[in-house]
Amino acid sequence: MNQNKLFQQTRLRLALWYALVMAVILSLCGYGIYRVVSRFHWRTLDRELESVAGTLHDSIELKLQQPGQLEPVIEQLLPNICIVGQSCIPKQSNSQRHILTAINQSDYYVRFFDTSERLMAIAGTYPQGLSLAFNDKSWQTLEDAQGNLYHQISFILHTQDNSDWGYMQVGRSLADYKGYLEAMKLALGIGLPITLVFIGLASWWLAGLAMQQIYHSYRQIQQFTADAAHELRTPLAATQATIESALFLPQFDQMEGREILRTIQRQNQRLTTLVTDLLLLTRLDRQTVSISPHICCLNDIVTDLIEEFAALAIASDVTLLSTIDMSDILHINGNEDQLYRLFSNLIINAIQYTPPNGKVIVYLVRSDNFAVIQVQDTGIGIPTQEISQIFDRFYRVNSDRSRITGGSGLGLAIAQAIVDAHHGSIDVQSELTKGSQFIVKLPLYLTKMQSP
Repeated sequence: MNQNKLFQQTRLRLALWYALVMAVILSLCGYGIYRVVSRFHWRTLDRELESVAGTLHDSIELKLQQPGQLEPVIEQLLPNICIVGQSCIPKQSNSQRHILTAINQSDYYVRFFDTSERLMAIAGTYPQGLSLAFNDKSWQTLEDAQGNLYHQISFILHTQDNSDWGYMQVGRSLADYKGYLEAMKLALGIGLPITLVFIGLASWWLAGLAMQQIYHSYRQIQQFTADAAHELRTPLAATQATIESALFLPQFDQMEGREILRTIQRQNQRLTTLVTDLLLLTRLDRQTVSISPHICCLNDIVTDLIEEFAALAIASDVTLLSTIDMSDILHINGNEDQLYRLFSNLIINAIQYTPPNGKVIVYLVRSDNFAVIQVQDTGIGIPTQEISQIFDRFYRVNSDRSRITGGSGLGLAIAQAIVDAHHGSIDVQSELTKGSQFIVKLPLYLTKMQSP
């Protein structure tokens, strides 16, 4: 329960950190997008205002004759113009579109000042709360009494004889611009939290996926520790029981003492073998066992092992055979001790799991640039659903039989590790009650004469 709680807390922390990092990234991206769009929209507004004001300036300046005097033709260009000091009645503009149509829209206004900076006339929709004071800055952003913003550009007007006539200011309301930005802020403000909710859910799911392998590895370590402790406890318990029995005896003769020592020796040997196997697996896992560049002859290794285990096969009433083409010498670059251990594990397993009158055959053949070693038996076989687990440490297909034979469940795990260290592969084919076949493929050492 504590481990599960720890993994859940770790998963939650991973999810929160991922969501926090994504929140910062999305916030910065959202702010950046907002600034870019705002800046682009503002420049577009400047160009639009400059274009409208420039067109109006060019159209009016050609018709000005006297400084500070509005010509009647201006009323044709600006039908709703209002002279300061006169009672102005809004006029309907003609329906004909022209280049100054934008001035007749509700968001534009035009102001005329004479050379003494006195307001002369207003056209368009003029905001009531805007200051009437003149400011000769080319570009201005103004605010009326209600807090509404306006953007304005100023021009100097000249008469036809190039005398100073006065000033013209063209401005427009920023309500649409402000509304657009407010809508964008609202969209980002609502969209970001919703996005973060989905990111939070996705991060929880992704953290779970990332933790699966870690949790699986942790469970394997737990299982490995439990299995190793169990395997170590068995010979220790037998040794302890033997010693206690001897201590309870009032006296024992030399034969009894020797038998007790033999029992202790057997259990000690079993412990030594188990610890040696565990250390070998650890070194192979950490790749600390270097494979010296030694050329090994597989023909000799397999032949030696067949001779070595002949007595074991006879004792088990099993026929041990080999099929080796001695005319085709197969070499690999590897560790000879490990290769002996690899094939001896496979042959011993085959003999131990083959019933009396059975048969074990070892094949050694060439397949392209690989040496293929097959260990085939007519033993008890392996259930299909368990084939994927037989290379796990301490795993046994038949626990009772393995106990009798003294196996610890590490033989195939060591075989797999040695094959991996030699850049090869190991596969198994098996049918229950009919036997198994282990197939090892190792890359050959090819001399220049053998290379294609």
